Amino acid sequence: MTINTILVPQGSEYMAVCRGLSRVTGKTPKIIPVPVGKKPLTKYLQQLPKQEYSTGYLQPKVLVVGLCGSLTPQDCIGNVVLYESCIYQEQLQICDFAFTIEIHSALKTHYPTLKLVKSLTSDRVICSASEKQYLGKTLGADVVDMEGFTTLEYFNGSGVAVAMLRVVSDDCHHNIPDITAAINPDGSLQPLSLALRFLGQPIAAARLIQGSLRGLKVLEEVTKSLVAEL
Repeated sequence: MTINTILVPQGSEYMAVCRGLSRVTGKTPKIIPVPVGKKPLTKYLQQLPKQEYSTGYLQPKVLVVGLCGSLTPQDCIGNVVLYESCIYQEQLQICDFAFTIEIHSALKTHYPTLKLVKSLTSDRVICSASEKQYLGKTLGADVVDMEGFTTLEYFNGSGVAVAMLRVVSDDCHHNIPDITAAINPDGSLQPLSLALRFLGQPIAAARLIQGSLRGLKVLEEVTKSLVAEL
């Protein structure tokens, strides 16, 4: 199996993946940090040179990694999941099946609970536990993120195989701070705005930070394990 490029949300997720791959001997895929949110990510991908993810005559393979939030009780913090598909406003995009199965086969020994899930792509952070559970039940989605559908929409139909590997960092039983307003139009985070929202909901913020740290550690390990198998 070959992975040409790994796309990962900029910031702490990108740094976790870099830490993981720094512990792999030999050649590793190119790692590209991408912005959060549909509009900034679409703009970024449109401007991304093809040579960043395509080499030679073989079908390019792009792996998207990062954290996600759970919409069901079955998907707990620290769980590793592989996407089957992503939905956004009643639209559906499918991950490359063969590439996804290759990744599942490479990881199943180290991560026996690894499973295939359906993801919801959201324009905002889903912060209410009741809304998470409602979306999970009504849409049949297992997890949520802010990049999945956009990436598939861009690459599908262009001859690029895309798979998505995520780590759950937020469960569906608790509220988290609404940090949507702390996301800049370019997809980056405003540290001061983020801190103010955390101060307004300290318990929820502590839970979010704890889940994120746990998820980032698993993300570091799972990307290392996967690339070491290449």
